[in-house]
Amino acid sequence: MPVSLTLIGKPGCHLCDDARGVIREVLDDLAADAAVPTPAVEVTELSILDNPALLDEFAEEIPVVMIDGRVHTIWRVEPARLRTALLEAAA
Repeated sequence: MPVSLTLIGKPGCHLCDDARGVIREVLDDLAADAAVPTPAVEVTELSILDNPALLDEFAEEIPVVMIDGRVHTIWRVEPARLRTALLEAAA
């Protein structure tokens, strides 16, 4: 079963753009690392502007990265921590 990674943000959010870049970088690095089995990761992006419940919950915290439905981090995504969390979720 793939690991579910959800990025919650909104258009025009520079921290969301940064988070998107880190996620892409980590996934690319995992795919290129022959020493580690590449986990299947399903990435979904949600905007707080399209969902009133997400707006109420996360308006002051975006971007939010969730792994398998649990909050992994808010505001800034640390690549090494994200990599570790994805590998652990896939195990």
